[in-house]
Amino acid sequence: MDLVIDGGTVVTMGSKGIIRNGAVVVENGCIADVGKSAELKRKYSGYEKINAEGKVVIPGLINTHQHAAMSLLRGYADDYPLNEWLENWIWPLEKQMTGHDVYVGALLTAVESILGGTTTINTMYHYTNRENEAKALAESGLRGVVGHVCFSWRKEQDRKALKALAQNWHSKAGGRLRVSVDPHAAYTVDPEYMKELRGITQELNEKYGAPNQPIIWHIHAAETRDEPEKIRKAFSARVRGGVFEYLDSLNVLGNDVIAAHCVHLTEKDIKIIAREGVKVAHSPVSNLKLGSGVSPVPRLQRAAVTVSLGTDSSCSNNSSDMFEVMKITALLHKGINKDPTLLPAEQILRMATIDGAKALSWDREIGSIEVGKDADLAIIDFKKPHLSPVFSETSHLVYSAKSSDVNTVLVKGKIVMEDRKVTTVNVDKVLELAEKAKERLLSKLRQK
Repeated sequence: MDLVIDGGTVVTMGSKGIIRNGAVVVENGCIADVGKSAELKRKYSGYEKINAEGKVVIPGLINTHQHAAMSLLRGYADDYPLNEWLENWIWPLEKQMTGHDVYVGALLTAVESILGGTTTINTMYHYTNRENEAKALAESGLRGVVGHVCFSWRKEQDRKALKALAQNWHSKAGGRLRVSVDPHAAYTVDPEYMKELRGITQELNEKYGAPNQPIIWHIHAAETRDEPEKIRKAFSARVRGGVFEYLDSLNVLGNDVIAAHCVHLTEKDIKIIAREGVKVAHSPVSNLKLGSGVSPVPRLQRAAVTVSLGTDSSCSNNSSDMFEVMKITALLHKGINKDPTLLPAEQILRMATIDGAKALSWDREIGSIEVGKDADLAIIDFKKPHLSPVFSETSHLVYSAKSSDVNTVLVKGKIVMEDRKVTTVNVDKVLELAEKAKERLLSKLRQK
């Protein structure tokens, strides 16, 4: 579909900065031109038009740490420490989940993400062949990196799942989907298996990847203070410093690794992360809710580490709202550091767009509104009392905007939501499927 998004303010997150009374031209799913509306109107005629007057056009938001299927567990177990939350509540219920449940939960997250202006998610969960997260994202029109989470207790199952995931889904759905290899954490994946998974990643890349379409790594790291001790107890491993010092000793780090949380870091950890080009997915809402602590984001950024933003699952965050994550990130680090100049609005918006794309090794195609990139766009309605008057669009996007202000969303040039109506799937049907899945899960749990 060829179209022109005309008359709005375009926040490009690229070299053209902010263009007021601007326009974005979309051809064959890509951005063909960006500039002033008056100039582009003369160049492009006969195109379908989206009237963006009174609206702001931004790159689609990028959520770099999710467990999409876990939206089915939203509100099931709140207000527990991480270990108790996982071991006593979440994992027992997850054992009852079928592939269909995974698919339904991911579909629910996809719909919520689209409604909130998020066009890309990076999700880690259990892959099943017939129904899975990848199928849900493909049907919803969302872009995503879909990973299979690996544990030492199921190595053979993991190997088969990773091969099937890469074979069936990498670079599929018109290029909207990629896959990742996801060791769960350093305390659930033993040292030898961690190194084996690095080798598997290389093998899968050689067979299914491409230079600009890599299969990446996604891992939880340094989420809680006791993680080094948990590694020692689990594997009798020698951990003399922080989690990244341990991972570095295994030679598994690199610039294709995105590490979620990174809360409890030593100074040496930060140096290793920077040296190896590891990307960080900051998930402040989840970390606060589970009492894990606060990642030292300003220190990471001063070390030139790419830091992106994630919601974590809707089970540990309770929503997939990236606008909420942006605001909380800005306020949190200003507050705990007692410095209102830290993480200004523009930097926060970068973390949710172009830095998110860099974290997923996808910045050639997405993350900014620039000619040649895919047209992943969110159009925000600024004709709202809480977004008026406008001194700074960037400030409003971070501190004032709500996910409900998103009016229209495009992924690779396809309209997946228009005037608040999702166009790709039946939202009422998705909600019905989610309620039925919840009841089945609880019934199974009661029978045990």
